[in-house]
Amino acid sequence: MKEIVKNEVHELRSKRGVTQEALADKMQVSRQTIIAIEKGNYTPSVLLALKLAGFFDIPVEEMFKISHDPSIKTQGHVE
Repeated sequence: MKEIVKNEVHELRSKRGVTQEALADKMQVSRQTIIAIEKGNYTPSVLLALKLAGFFDIPVEEMFKISHDPSIKTQGHVE
């Protein structure tokens, strides 16, 4: 079973009415980085995760959570 990071960035951004472009500008990253984070294709650095949590005024552990995906097996893992 592999651990993955789930996040609430898309939901929080949508609730606030903030565009991906505006959030990217505020975080000083590309819009593609925000898209990748929202899709779960990229786990942000600790610094970026803290900046995002600060922007949305929530604890970082509420925004990013570790999830165990039983459908994803790690190489060499035997159950």
